[in-house]
Amino acid sequence: MMLLYNARVYTLDPSRPFASALVVEGGRVTFVGDDELVNQVDREVKKLNMAGQVLLPGLIDSHFHLQTYALGLRKVNCEINSYALCLERIRERVGITQSGNWILGHGWNQNIWKDSPSSEDRCVPGYGNAADLDAISSGRPVYLTAKSLHAGWANSAALDLAGITSETPDPPKGRLQRDRDGRLTGILFESAMQLVERVIPQPGELEAAEAIKEAQKTLWPLGLTGVHDFDHQMCFRALQYLHSRKELGLRVVKSVPLENLSHAAALGLHTGFGDDYLRIGPVKVFMDGALGPCTAAMIDSYEHESGNYGILNINASELFDIGCQAAESGLSLAVHAIGDRANREALDAIEKLRSFEKQKGLPALRHRIEHVQLIHLDDVGRLGVLDVIASMQPTHVISDMAMADEFWGKRASLSYAWRSQLEHGASLAFGSDAPVELPDPFLGIYAAVNRQDKDDCSVRWYSEQCLSVEEAIHGFTAGAAYAAGMEGSLGCIKPGYLADLIVLDTDPFSCDPSSLHKIRASAVMISGEWVLNP
Repeated sequence: MMLLYNARVYTLDPSRPFASALVVEGGRVTFVGDDELVNQVDREVKKLNMAGQVLLPGLIDSHFHLQTYALGLRKVNCEINSYALCLERIRERVGITQSGNWILGHGWNQNIWKDSPSSEDRCVPGYGNAADLDAISSGRPVYLTAKSLHAGWANSAALDLAGITSETPDPPKGRLQRDRDGRLTGILFESAMQLVERVIPQPGELEAAEAIKEAQKTLWPLGLTGVHDFDHQMCFRALQYLHSRKELGLRVVKSVPLENLSHAAALGLHTGFGDDYLRIGPVKVFMDGALGPCTAAMIDSYEHESGNYGILNINASELFDIGCQAAESGLSLAVHAIGDRANREALDAIEKLRSFEKQKGLPALRHRIEHVQLIHLDDVGRLGVLDVIASMQPTHVISDMAMADEFWGKRASLSYAWRSQLEHGASLAFGSDAPVELPDPFLGIYAAVNRQDKDDCSVRWYSEQCLSVEEAIHGFTAGAAYAAGMEGSLGCIKPGYLADLIVLDTDPFSCDPSSLHKIRASAVMISGEWVLNP
């Protein structure tokens, strides 16, 4: 048993929002009260004076790619606003990489390069090209994923290993970028990325597990005690391995990739199966692409590219069929939808699915749409009506607002419209989409409250969509817990709830909102044990 006292406890429990002391026993909170608890507990109880520090429930990231993030810590960081410096980082890695080994990187974003390549012989304006990588890679295969994870950049050695030539046709729901003479540039969009990725040596279970174990140490100081993971089968195996060895230091809700739906159904797995550390989540389905590479599915074409409506991977009818199979197995849906058409198609499918659930006497599962990045005015209120969770990533606003203005024009007023979703009765669950964005929930809270670049506070982007600090934190706590079906044990500090707590030196409710992104956890407790010591 442990007593924490002399603290500023924000419980997020409406029945008792504030406290100064709490008791933890058996991995759960047993009492919440004031400092009089010091005189009420047994003398043998371990007492910890928190010296006025802030206590919050542990934060949960509702959209994370855990294995990708963990292994990405070992890749070349290409998230830089200079094309030349990006190439220089690759050159440096070449110098320390054994001949024949792959060089992998992540994070390039052609929309922020201040020295974007001009239109030259084998170059499409704005994007990188294979030739520039060839010049610095000494024959080693190079493959770099875009910040959005919806585009890749390969050199000629990588294309050769993948068997990709100028005669290779575009795969379904993907595209190989070509220059004006029809030659490959090395840029691959959507499903075309798989042509290269399938020949890259993949990590084994133990390598993935070790990477995740190490990555946990970078996530605890950010205040994270749990994530909803959207990586694939290998990640699940690695998580099970860590869990079996009691080395899993995060609570993980593990999604089911669409390609594994039939297997999961045959095994009888359902959303919520598992324990407090590792449990099955929703089935992940991709409706469309992303904003950066202009592959998000749109009702009307992109502002700067007439005739480009993005890529719609599946339509409402196809998603409904998937949803029926999932619902009959007790598996909810998590639908990736960026563009307004993708969101409309997803909502049309879920509307039919709600009727199907009712007709079949099935429970109304907690379906969710991931991102809800752009929604048409006619569809704004439909998530609330259909009881669909809006799983959104506030930090995307900082990265995407300039692109949204350029590519979507006035339509961007309903981009990341979380205030509108709250007002129409939808539940919000917040995350980061790491490694697409930094896995920093306080940066997400900053973005939700301010809707402005932390390095340029001159403009609040569509400020009518800003949230209060409490609403933003709710998205990373109670909202995320609700999306996981764990609202009875996570998301607030309350007797009977799991003792997942974070200690802060800065009070997010009273500090300058412009400094919210600077907050870090000085201590983290999960199940009553300190994983980051006070």
